[in-house]
Amino acid sequence: MTFPYDSFNVEDLHTVDEGVITHLFPLLKDESKPFDFLIGHFLGVDHVGHRVGPDHPSMKAKLEQMNRVLQEVVDHLDDDTLLVVLGDHGMDRSGDHGGDGVLETSTAMWVYSKGPPLTQATKPVPSGLLQYRTFPGTAVKHRGIQQIDILPTLSLLLGLPIPFNNLGTIIPEFFWRDNQGESLTKALQLNANQIYQYLQVYRSSPSGGELDEAWRSIQELWGAANLVTSTEMKLVALNNFNRVALSACRAMWAQFNPVLMAMGLVLLGMGLCASWALFVGISNAKSGWGPWLKSNLAVCLYAGAGGTAAGIVAFLASLVLPSLLGGQSIVDYAIFGAILASSAAMIITSPPLTSLRSLLSTPIVLILHSIAFLSNSFTFWEDRIVPFLAVSSLIPYAIRGFSAPTSRLRYRIIGFSVLYAACVRLISISTICREEQQPYCHVTFYASSSQTSPPYAAVLLALPTAVALPLVIRRFLKISRSDEGIAKTHYPFILTPAVVSGALYWILEWANTTSALGAEWDTTLRFVRTWIARFGFTWVLLMGGALWFIIPLCINITVKHEAGQKQVEVIGFANAFGSPYLVFWTILLAVVYSTSQLPGQLVISLSTIALLAYLEVVDSVRDVETMEMAFRRAKPSDILNSARSSGDPAAAAAKPKSYEEDAAFKFGDVVPVALLGLHAFYGTGHQSTISSIQWKAAFMLSSTVAYPWSALTVVINSIGPIFLFAMAAPLLGLWNRAPEATVADNSSQNDDNKGRQQELELDTRVKGDSTLASLAMMMYYTALLLGTSVSAAVLRRHLMVWKVFAPRFMAGVLGLLAVDLGVLIGEVVGVERVTMRVKDIFNKMSSPHPASRDSSDGRRTASGSTTELRLTDS
Repeated sequence: MTFPYDSFNVEDLHTVDEGVITHLFPLLKDESKPFDFLIGHFLGVDHVGHRVGPDHPSMKAKLEQMNRVLQEVVDHLDDDTLLVVLGDHGMDRSGDHGGDGVLETSTAMWVYSKGPPLTQATKPVPSGLLQYRTFPGTAVKHRGIQQIDILPTLSLLLGLPIPFNNLGTIIPEFFWRDNQGESLTKALQLNANQIYQYLQVYRSSPSGGELDEAWRSIQELWGAANLVTSTEMKLVALNNFNRVALSACRAMWAQFNPVLMAMGLVLLGMGLCASWALFVGISNAKSGWGPWLKSNLAVCLYAGAGGTAAGIVAFLASLVLPSLLGGQSIVDYAIFGAILASSAAMIITSPPLTSLRSLLSTPIVLILHSIAFLSNSFTFWEDRIVPFLAVSSLIPYAIRGFSAPTSRLRYRIIGFSVLYAACVRLISISTICREEQQPYCHVTFYASSSQTSPPYAAVLLALPTAVALPLVIRRFLKISRSDEGIAKTHYPFILTPAVVSGALYWILEWANTTSALGAEWDTTLRFVRTWIARFGFTWVLLMGGALWFIIPLCINITVKHEAGQKQVEVIGFANAFGSPYLVFWTILLAVVYSTSQLPGQLVISLSTIALLAYLEVVDSVRDVETMEMAFRRAKPSDILNSARSSGDPAAAAAKPKSYEEDAAFKFGDVVPVALLGLHAFYGTGHQSTISSIQWKAAFMLSSTVAYPWSALTVVINSIGPIFLFAMAAPLLGLWNRAPEATVADNSSQNDDNKGRQQELELDTRVKGDSTLASLAMMMYYTALLLGTSVSAAVLRRHLMVWKVFAPRFMAGVLGLLAVDLGVLIGEVVGVERVTMRVKDIFNKMSSPHPASRDSSDGRRTASGSTTELRLTDS
């Protein structure tokens, strides 16, 4: 008989328990006892822990209910029924589990019988058979067993054979019936015979060679146990045999494959070098990065095909020389050969270390961050190290600001750098603690370390922050007057309702969790917040996505006719590429924002402000470098004459600002954004541990688990911040980049093709810089993954490998996948659509006369008697 219920709905604290109670007691009360073995799995305590934490009043109510159930079960027991009460796991201080912490892997077991006593012996069980340990919250040692021991014990008590592949040892107290220990000896002998028989069968299997190293000691212990005649000594010898056999199997099944690990590390290292070669090649491409990339990728594809063939040949060779080549599968060799060959081809066609300058351009922050994973302490405290690295990576820009040639640029660079640093510091206030960080860490993301509801400050700030975030974004766009076009509609009518609905959902979830309005409102609140979340997701994805795809640009075009002359004024020209991509980015921002809990929404808001501030810093530093290049290239007499007319030597030297003279993108430009994504990941309540997964997000779009939506919202909640700021990488190449080529000189018919070719190349330059930024973002996280992989491989026998290094390696894999997906969506969808629309719009408006720039008001005007084109930037 089975009576299943939905067990994964952690928001439902009672249905499963009440269902178990409904079916349990009629069976216990039935005089015919229509069962041999009865299991009732109560989940309420588990769900309360996940939902509200162990210190919530709901936990007290649930434990009292369980106590009443146990009392009633005991009342209905007959003398021939054994009651076994146990937990399948424990919970950490926040009510979650899934890791290997002491609190998570410790639980209790209670056995009770109303019939004859379980033991009638007056002598205690031999101490050599018992294990003791000090459990959390206790000062003395308690009797401890392993969960693997429960199965053989209950099997023999029920008169059943022990399952063939079980390696547990019976719990001796259950069989200590008399002072002679005959029952215990018989049971332990059956237990040891079963284990020895299993080991013999396993050793004769194809994998049996794994036991060779430990087989001699196992045989000696088995022989010694059978030779002992003393009862107590025989018990100890049989018990020792069981434990040694278990230890040997654990060591055997915890083996690592050094060949595959080495192959993986080689591919990661070669892939990183190939990416660096690609980055340097695109940066140095003279004839445009498009043709260069196509030619080099063709070489890599051919090399990959050859590498696959080489891999197959290596596999065939391994059949002949298995001891030499490791005997891996054909898939392993094919993948390894293809990736290795294509990476090597990229490195050969474009050597990454072409100069000392390119070598020195690798930021020291990335190197320090990658090698830090070899230390378990640095891995524990990565959430505190990341903000330090983020602020440190901004120091070169701040220093550059002090030497800027104009006061305006000095104020902009230093001011926005301070804003970035302030946001990073405020994000650091939000913390979620790993077990290893105790007692030096204090949880602020939740109300306390044992209550998973948000702090009251986050509840109060949620709605004001949601309303203010779109306004702040528009204020940044106003700097370049690019808050026009779609921005006027998107931010107040698309983004604001989406983020406000996300905040409302979690406020109602808080009211539901804390019963702030009373228990009678719980059903209504659940219904309302579900539909609020559905509205927010649908509104921003469908309406926002459709509006952006149709009208992506943030410019305002005005056409006037005065005295027979046609005047076309374009407002928002200076940020024609960056502002529409930002609109696209904020659509995904709303999705990640909505899946984050209230403190996480505050963190994402601060991270967005920090991102925009950093973009302004990069743009200002780019202006400084462009001015310096103009000083170096301009003739002194020209600078002097222009300075006399304009009164500003720096401005005179820098104008007109040509796109070709713009400062090149550098790898270090992406580091603060990459670190900002990691900082947001930690600030939104996550760690590189399984127990930090926020399962509440699974119930946003439905009150029960609904695939694939529940899994999708949990994934977005977990790695969404990393994905979001990876998708922001193209902004480093697009921000405040004006489409200069659209006003190219087409005054003569003979020069028409030349102008169009120039236009194509310069449009490609915009994509090239955004691609470099995306590639740099991928390389940063690849380097982190390489660091975590090396640490997990080198320290695979370390005591902390499964607690620290392996989980961080897994987080590194997921982080890189999120980054890859983010930059691909950003480039293929966002950048491609924006550049295409910008090119189409300005091609239609191109003046037949060359453009000049008026340094007095920042407007670009086209000379001529028929048409005047005014492109207005900041």
